[in-house]
Amino acid sequence: MTPAISLLVAAAVVLPAVMGAASLLLLRHRLDTSRLVSLGSCLTLVGIAAALVIHASGGTTESYALGNWRAPFGIVLVLDRLSAMMLLLTAALATAVMTYAVATGMDRKGWHFHPLFQFQLLGLNGAFLTGDLFNLFVFFEVLLIASYGLMLHGQGPQRLKAGVKYVVINLVGSTLFLVGVGLLYGVTGTLNMADLAVRVAAAPVGDQGLIAASALVLTVVFALKAALAPLHFWLPGTYSATTGAVAALFAIMTKVGAYAIIRTGTLIFGAEAGAAAFVAGPWMLPAAIATTFIGFIGLFAARGLRDMAAWSVVGSMGVLLSAVAVFTAEAMGPALYYMLHSTLAGAALFLVADLIAKRRGVHVDALTHAPRFCQAGVLSGLFFLAAIGIVGLPPLSGFVGKLLILDGVREAPAAAWIWGSILITTLIGVLAFARAGSRLFWKSSELEGEIPTRVLRGRVVGVGAAAALVAALGLLAVFGGPVTAYTEATATQLFAPQGYVEAVLGKNAGGRR
Repeated sequence: MTPAISLLVAAAVVLPAVMGAASLLLLRHRLDTSRLVSLGSCLTLVGIAAALVIHASGGTTESYALGNWRAPFGIVLVLDRLSAMMLLLTAALATAVMTYAVATGMDRKGWHFHPLFQFQLLGLNGAFLTGDLFNLFVFFEVLLIASYGLMLHGQGPQRLKAGVKYVVINLVGSTLFLVGVGLLYGVTGTLNMADLAVRVAAAPVGDQGLIAASALVLTVVFALKAALAPLHFWLPGTYSATTGAVAALFAIMTKVGAYAIIRTGTLIFGAEAGAAAFVAGPWMLPAAIATTFIGFIGLFAARGLRDMAAWSVVGSMGVLLSAVAVFTAEAMGPALYYMLHSTLAGAALFLVADLIAKRRGVHVDALTHAPRFCQAGVLSGLFFLAAIGIVGLPPLSGFVGKLLILDGVREAPAAAWIWGSILITTLIGVLAFARAGSRLFWKSSELEGEIPTRVLRGRVVGVGAAAALVAALGLLAVFGGPVTAYTEATATQLFAPQGYVEAVLGKNAGGRR
């Protein structure tokens, strides 16, 4: 790894850590300065991630040894196509969300919003770059602790109740994570993921049962983070109770669970893992199909826009993990494209729902008839486009993503089940959003009067941030060719883990012995 790339990889983790600490210790009561620091950090991370994506697109996997200690004894950060893509997705989403939070004044509700936001980015970026299972646990805890504070930002009894549930469930998940890691370390003597790939593949028959057990425990933990049924129950209440900007950022939290499933499933528990090879596949696919139905049925039954946005995240995770659970390169490429789409679409819907709720007075986001409100025309258009994105209709990227998944899984034994679940739930989603849009905009326009307009912060910039996320869905469709070429190459790289292993453990890997 060249010095310049090493610097950028380290900066993706160090920058939010330093900015978060600076905001907490030096800028606690200087809101305007904290805003500039946070926005500057997010924009810088976009530049760093874009440079890393360009570099990773060459197809080479590279490792950076922290402290110059060689793996598997030292801590390494690993850059490949997948980690670079996730860094760019995180940075772009964070920039849009931070812009919205600053424009609407949402960050004024507590002094610790900006430090927590930066520590959240630290946890996310670290999780995507780390090459060690224990450090994956550490970064999970960093992002979860930050998310506890962000989830409660602004206070309120409903938020506190949902927050307690969120904390308890994630503490259980963290405990199980340690159990799975402990089992794996006890058998193999290492937690470096590249070293694990080698040792699991060479494990004697007598150890394969414990390795398979640890694989199942870890997959359950990651499935909890990804809101895979029946472990999805914590998400709707949590995401709908928090503020719109925080919920939009949380749209990528479930993708961390999906990322961990993909990374460990292809690298450690892949085709060479013996009894542990793709051990989660047989039960993950039925669970993913069930998640798809549960999410879109919940979308149809929701009584408010925030609830709809939360259930849409559950449904989209079901679609994503249906493709991931096939564990083939042909299905994984479309899954990665859909991961990009579903993250941006879910975040856009949360911001649009928050904008509408702020303008409807006592009606907030309830799916009830109410008089017209400020900027109803613009917001109805954004709602329509965000709904198209979530459901997966043309011309936005949701249609492309679902079409790619349908094509990618057609050779799978359960292809008919995946096709059926996606097509049926798409129809349910169309009906759900048609009903919601009719009540919010069409029928409400027939009522006399208009909801009094209060002083609203960020009328233009706040709407612009939501519109930028919606526009990103259009760009994903317009540039579908280059993006799908990248995701397909990423899938191919994932299913050839020897390149990852060589980058971390090979003779050209960084660090001293």
